[in-house]
Amino acid sequence: MKNYEVMFILRSNLDQDAIKAEIENTKKIFENNGSKVTEVKEWGFRELAYEIANNKRGYYVVFDVEATKEAVNEFNRIAGYSETIIRSIVVVKGE
Repeated sequence: MKNYEVMFILRSNLDQDAIKAEIENTKKIFENNGSKVTEVKEWGFRELAYEIANNKRGYYVVFDVEATKEAVNEFNRIAGYSETIIRSIVVVKGE
């Protein structure tokens, strides 16, 4: 397994309960695919550099994970069609 940093931006119209639920659902994607989320950093609402899907703000979340390639692929697949995640990026740490 490799160490990754996973950042995703949630829609600005979500309430705190929906944000917490989306973070937990995203953690489960990794955990259900044999990986471990080692740290969760919630950066909160921030202005976007440009409008994304009619959103000028978004809720930023960063995960540090020890993940398999399959878990990363599954996250990317789900984030690609998610209506709550408006952007995401996965970066390998330490290489």
